[in-house]
Amino acid sequence: MCAPSRVICTGRVGLSPTRFSLLYSSVTLRTDITVWIISALLAIGIGSNKYAKWRTRNKLVRDLAAMDPERREKVLSRMSPELAMEARQELMRRFHIS
Repeated sequence: MCAPSRVICTGRVGLSPTRFSLLYSSVTLRTDITVWIISALLAIGIGSNKYAKWRTRNKLVRDLAAMDPERREKVLSRMSPELAMEARQELMRRFHIS
């Protein structure tokens, strides 16, 4: 019979329970770190996409507010209906422009 602290036992390679648990926790730790890194990268990508979309819409609304009313209506009529409605609501909310 081999002592638990020995790695080589009667010609075969074996792991003691403590070394196995250390190896398993090491693998688990690497997996956890990998999952956290991938999650962080996804969160950064999603956040930057939402920020870019918000910034673009904010610029559009500011440009629409600076236009004369006739040109603004012409531009809004060429937009998709849901985007035009959202832009009109934002103009009403922020600039009190109908």
